[in-house]
Amino acid sequence: MRLPELLCVLLCVCAAPGPVAGADRSCTDLRQFYTGKGFTLVGVPQTEISGEHLRMCPQSPTCCTSTMEDNLAGLSARETEGLIREAGRSLQAAFNALHRSFDTYFTELHGRSERSLQEALSSLGPLYSQNTRLYGELYTDLRQYYRGSALNLDETLSEFWSRLLERTFKTSAPTDVNLSEDYLECVAKQQETLRPFGDIPRDMKTKVIRAFVTARSFIQGLIVSGEVVRKVSQVSLSPECTKALMKLVYCPHCRGMASVKPCSNYCSNVMKGCLANQADLDPEWQNLIDTMIQVVSSFSTEPSLDVVLSSIPARIYEAVHFLQENMDTFTAKVYQTCGTPGEPGTGSPTLHEQRKKSGSLTASEYKPSPTAGLRLEMQVSDLSSKLREMRQYWIQLPVALCSKLAAGGASHDKCWNGITKAKYLPEMMGDGLANQINNPEVELDITKPDMNIRQQIMQLKIMSNRLKNALDGNDVDFQDASDDISGSGSGMCVGGQCPRSRLAISPENTRAKGSAPSQTCLCSLLLLLPMAILLLQR
Repeated sequence: MRLPELLCVLLCVCAAPGPVAGADRSCTDLRQFYTGKGFTLVGVPQTEISGEHLRMCPQSPTCCTSTMEDNLAGLSARETEGLIREAGRSLQAAFNALHRSFDTYFTELHGRSERSLQEALSSLGPLYSQNTRLYGELYTDLRQYYRGSALNLDETLSEFWSRLLERTFKTSAPTDVNLSEDYLECVAKQQETLRPFGDIPRDMKTKVIRAFVTARSFIQGLIVSGEVVRKVSQVSLSPECTKALMKLVYCPHCRGMASVKPCSNYCSNVMKGCLANQADLDPEWQNLIDTMIQVVSSFSTEPSLDVVLSSIPARIYEAVHFLQENMDTFTAKVYQTCGTPGEPGTGSPTLHEQRKKSGSLTASEYKPSPTAGLRLEMQVSDLSSKLREMRQYWIQLPVALCSKLAAGGASHDKCWNGITKAKYLPEMMGDGLANQINNPEVELDITKPDMNIRQQIMQLKIMSNRLKNALDGNDVDFQDASDDISGSGSGMCVGGQCPRSRLAISPENTRAKGSAPSQTCLCSLLLLLPMAILLLQR
């Protein structure tokens, strides 16, 4: 009897349900890794368990519970968002460095030009010493405009020449003639018609406006670009992306394959899916960068930026000298238009002495030194090369992220493919939302783009348009950039010209209004139909 009993015991032991395959595999490494990420060991298994409960990782033997899977999924999203923000901060820092570099260069150029006023204009005698405030205010206005003030540069320069004409005419008038404010105002109005300073004001205005408009728009372009990067880098990743990131980054740990890195193409598909909306910035981003490079190139186009700014004092001197040489002719024309202020007397002796002393000083004597020209050349070269490095930032971002996560090219068949350690077979997706329709890793609705990112795309379009206007020498107002966007996909204001009414009447609206009477008539007939049926039944 003992032998049969022994056989029964053995059969029962063999028939009893045993542990799942691989249950003896220890989860020690994962437990250590999990606590290292800041989580507690509560509920963390000691050995592998069945993976039927997993929703993101493959449902094979695992060391991860559902809670652990959720925790690690959230961690993978936060870490990836941190990498995206870190890359964004690096790019913002690059834009800030370009801003500081150009701003320092331009303000120093502006300051040297202002400091050279005394050297250039002191030979004018009272016309300089009595009007230093006028010249100083011109430079103050130019500086404020560059800093973003809502000054109209054309009007500012016209006002300067009108006031300078008043002062010059008053100084050159005979000492016994009293010129009233009304009379001097009449004289100032002759600035455009009689052109007392020759073509210098018009020529100088064109060049100065172009120089300051392009400089200010370039600075604004750098600021807008940095802001777009900051805002887009803060956009949260979608739940679908979070699941894909968990499968990419931490599912290997759950499977006991912590040392196996993701396949390169696998990582690329995940990141391109997660950053599909960001990649849609690329066309307008490259357009903006290319336009900024064109603006930078215009700084060295003749007349170059440094020549225009450094020659302002000399151009003012030339203009005043031109008027002095032709004062008799101009005065006669003013008398014809504004009347004779009093009996002609003897001209100011100081002025006559000045006319003798003043020579044929021209702007060519005030061109910047060769070292100044070399500095501009270096500035243009440095700005252009740095901007070119930023052109493909949004489509290179997935590549940059995967370079920190994925296996190298030589390990294409010994990498994590989302299921196990093997080659990744699906093809690599293209860039942008539309190209993710067949992405095997991230489920996306390509008909629903991220509206925050779409708004930033519109900002890039607006800034590119303003830079192009600046290249044409057109003044650009940056005060109400946000007003150029109304709703989503509503278009943009071109060249600062926006329709005053935002009400858009579409053909659908027109048809709806036109169909209202017919709908009312139909409803009336439907209400009368039951009454007609009752009458017929009677």
